[in-house]
Amino acid sequence: MRDTFVATLLDIAKKDKNVYIVTGDLGFGVLKPFWDNLPEQIINAGISEQNMTGFAAGLAREGKTVFTYSIGNFPTLRCIEQIRNDCAYHNANVKIVCIGGGVVYGALGMSHHATEDLAILRALPDVTVMAPGDLVEARLATKAIYETPGTCYLRLGRGGEKRIHQSDPDFKIGKAIKICDGEKAAIFSSGAIFDEAYKAHTLLKQKGINTALYTFPTVKPIDRETIEHCCDKYSLIVTVEEHNIIGGFGSAVAEAMSELNNRKSRLLRIGFNDTYASVVGSQQYLRNIYGMSGEKIAERIIENV
Repeated sequence: MRDTFVATLLDIAKKDKNVYIVTGDLGFGVLKPFWDNLPEQIINAGISEQNMTGFAAGLAREGKTVFTYSIGNFPTLRCIEQIRNDCAYHNANVKIVCIGGGVVYGALGMSHHATEDLAILRALPDVTVMAPGDLVEARLATKAIYETPGTCYLRLGRGGEKRIHQSDPDFKIGKAIKICDGEKAAIFSSGAIFDEAYKAHTLLKQKGINTALYTFPTVKPIDRETIEHCCDKYSLIVTVEEHNIIGGFGSAVAEAMSELNNRKSRLLRIGFNDTYASVVGSQQYLRNIYGMSGEKIAERIIENV
C-alpha cells in the first residue's frame, strides 16, 4: 500500500507544484522516487511529529496541499493537539498519512501500534477518515483526499496486501463497495484487515454459510445508505477492523444502526476488545491471538448466525 500511495502522490505532485509531502524522518527507501523526481516538494521534519504537523498547517495556510507521513501512532496520537488546533479547526489542506495501521509493526510493541487512531481522528469535526482495503482502494483514496478540501486522514497497511478489485470500482468518499451478496449475514470490513474478512467469507462458504461481503474504504463519513440496506436484508451485521472496537469502524456502524427504524439485524463487532496488544509478534500472529484471523472471524460468525 505504501508504494502505491507514493507512486500515486508522485503523479499528482508532478502536475500540481503546490503538493508537498513532509516525512517524520522515515520511509526514505519508499519515498526515494519522490525525492529523486521532486526534491523541492518533499521535506524531512525529523523525529518531531508535533512540529511536522504545525509546519504542514502553515504550508497549507499559504495555499499548499500537504501530506504528512509517518508510521503507527506517530503522525496521529503523538500530535493530536496540532491536528485538532492547527489543521482541523482551520479546515487546513493537510492530509495525514499513517503507514502501518493496526499491528503491522507488531514486533515493536504497542508504542508502534495504531489501534485507537480511527476513533480519535473521526471524533474531530470535518475530518475525513479513510482506511482502504487494497492497492486499488489505496490509489483511489489518495486521489480522493487530494481532491477533497480540508483535513483528511489516510490509514494504510504496509505491504503485501492482497488485491480485492481487478478493475477500478465506483469509488466515492462516503460509499462502501459491495464485493458480493449473501444470505443471513453481511461482513463489513475496513482497512487492510480485508484479507482476513475475505478468508472468513471463504471458510464460511465451505460450510454452507453464504455471507455478503463489503469493504468500507471510508470510515467517516460512514455509508449510512448501505448500512440501512443491509439491515433490511440480513439478520446479522459483522464489522471487522484491526482497531479497538470502542469508537472505531464498528462504532461508526453501530451509531448508524441505532438511528434506524424497524431494523431486523443485530451487530457483531470484531477487533481489539478494549485492550492493548501486549503480546509481541508478527501482524499475523497478533491477529490470531486477538481473534481477527480469518479462522477466528469465521468461528465468531458461526456462533452468532
